[in-house]
Amino acid sequence: MTNDFPVLKVERLTVYQGSYLAVRDVSFELFSGTNTAIVGPNGAGKSTLVQSVLDLIPRSAGKIEILGRPITRLGNLRHQLGYMPQNFIFDRSFPICVNELVGLGWVKEVKRKPLQATPTKRSFGESSREKSAAIAEALRRTDAYHLQNQAIGTLSGGQLKRVLLAYCLVTPRQLLVLDEAFAGVDVQGAADFYTLLNELKQEEGWTVLQVSHDIDMVSRYCDRVICLNQTIVCTGVPEVALSPQNLLATYSPAFRRYRHYHN
Repeated sequence: MTNDFPVLKVERLTVYQGSYLAVRDVSFELFSGTNTAIVGPNGAGKSTLVQSVLDLIPRSAGKIEILGRPITRLGNLRHQLGYMPQNFIFDRSFPICVNELVGLGWVKEVKRKPLQATPTKRSFGESSREKSAAIAEALRRTDAYHLQNQAIGTLSGGQLKRVLLAYCLVTPRQLLVLDEAFAGVDVQGAADFYTLLNELKQEEGWTVLQVSHDIDMVSRYCDRVICLNQTIVCTGVPEVALSPQNLLATYSPAFRRYRHYHN
C-alpha cells in the first residue's frame, strides 16, 4: 500500500566521476511499500546513482530528500536506511562471526515492534537481551539462523547475502537500497532471494530501490522500473518500461534478453 508522501525524492540529480558525466538530470520519487529497480547497460550510472542517493559520493547538482529531509540533514533518520553493496569486501581472515556482524546493525534508539511488553527505561542487561533476541529473529527470518556462530569468511556468496539482509533487518528500516545484491548468486539462489525480499518487504513495509541486470526477475518481482543510461530513458510499471522498444532504447541494438528457467 502506498501513500502520497515520498520516502525518497530525487530532483535533477547530476553526478560527475572526475571529468566523466555519470548521471545527468535524473528525477524520480519512491513511495512507501514499493519495490523499484534501476536497469541499464554497464557504465550507465546505476551504482553512481544509488551511491549518490545515499550521500556516499558527492553530487554535482540536484536535490535528494529522504523521509522529507535533505540527505545531508538526516541525523538519526539515517538509521532508517539499509544498504547492500554489490561487493562486500572484507578480510576473510578477520575473526568475526555472523551474530557479531548482524549485531553491528542494531540501533537501540530506533523504535521497533516489541517482542513483549518492556518498560520505558531498560537496564543494560535488558537492552543486551533485546539485542540478542533481535539478532536471532533477523537470522531466522532470512533462513540464516543456523549460521549464527559461523565465521563470515567461511560463508558462500548466497549465505553472505542472507546475512547482510539480516543486518538490514535487525533494526527497523524504511528504505532499503540494493546495488546488484544478487551478483555472484546462481539463478535459483537469486529467485529464492527475490522471493524472501518480497516477503520481508510486505511484512516490514520497506520501500526498496535496487540495481539489477536480471530483467526477468525485475519484471516478476518489482512494482516499478527506471531505465537508465546516464539519464532516465523511461520509467513505469514493468509491463511498460521493459517493452522491447524501451529496452532497445536503453541498452543498444546489440541488447539480447535471456530468459531463466527454474522451478
